Amino acid sequence: MTGRIVHGGGITAAARLHGGRPEDWLDLSTGINPNPVTLPDIPVSAWHRLPDQYLVERARKAARDYYRSGDILPLPVPGTQSVIQLLPRLVMAGSAAILSPTYGEYARAFVLAGLPAREIAEIADLLPEQSLVVVVNPNNPDGRLLPVDRLRELHDRLRERGGVLVVDEAFGDMEPEGSLAPYASSMPNLIIFRSFGKFFGLAGLRLGFVIAEASLLARFEDWLGPWAVSGPALSLAASLMENDTATIRNRILDRRSALDAVLRQAKFKVAGGTGLFALAADERASDIHAHLCRHHILVRKFDYAPNWLRFGLAPDEEADRRLAGALENYSI
Repeated sequence: MTGRIVHGGGITAAARLHGGRPEDWLDLSTGINPNPVTLPDIPVSAWHRLPDQYLVERARKAARDYYRSGDILPLPVPGTQSVIQLLPRLVMAGSAAILSPTYGEYARAFVLAGLPAREIAEIADLLPEQSLVVVVNPNNPDGRLLPVDRLRELHDRLRERGGVLVVDEAFGDMEPEGSLAPYASSMPNLIIFRSFGKFFGLAGLRLGFVIAEASLLARFEDWLGPWAVSGPALSLAASLMENDTATIRNRILDRRSALDAVLRQAKFKVAGGTGLFALAADERASDIHAHLCRHHILVRKFDYAPNWLRFGLAPDEEADRRLAGALENYSI
């Protein structure tokens, strides 16, 4: 798994292959809010100066309150992908395990670092020598959500042997009751990754947060180096997390309901998902993917599950009708 993974969002590549201008395609291949929030004002000083400590502290306090992490001030990082690459440094002995299938960059990061990483289907499949365990919760792409109590039990088991539990909550904004962040202060061998851009529709900002006890956060901070996150990103994140996000959440729920209606009309079996995407199962998935590409609509397919298609949210009712019409015109 050392080759580069093809992710969603490859509109330019799809347009080169199937025609059309990238801006005319409907991109449903990601799990990103299709309606970006209105950007708050950003002080000129945030652009002009290196990130000031005040900006960092404000963003960390806003993240603490937003994620409900108690005594822990989450560490801002330049996207969660940046810290996924650092995880192999935490494997001092033994090996890693990844609850799978899931986001492929975890396995790839360990393989590239020359460390064994076993992909497991169930927590019960863990081996004693596996000292770092990755759980994406809610999971991408099937939306599997493990209960908080089960993850706390797993953390305690790993802690007894000096292991570390990594929980990726990139899609956790729509499932706050499933987050481990409120318990992180009492879980010293826990690392939580949170994505900022998915819920707020600002993936291009490349911003995430790490929630963990102080010594672990200090290691990530040292590994990333100074000024890892830009001043404008810190300012913008603080402003958005300090405000009420109910309107954003409700809009996402409305868009997910509209997607479900389109998929039901097309007689898809919805196999899972989160508030930001739906996973459909169909034996014709590859042909449907190609058909939608001919209509300049991009959804996500999976080489390891050829009967899966992941549909992201459409931005509005017009896009819903465009997807519904393309699916209606499908035939083998």
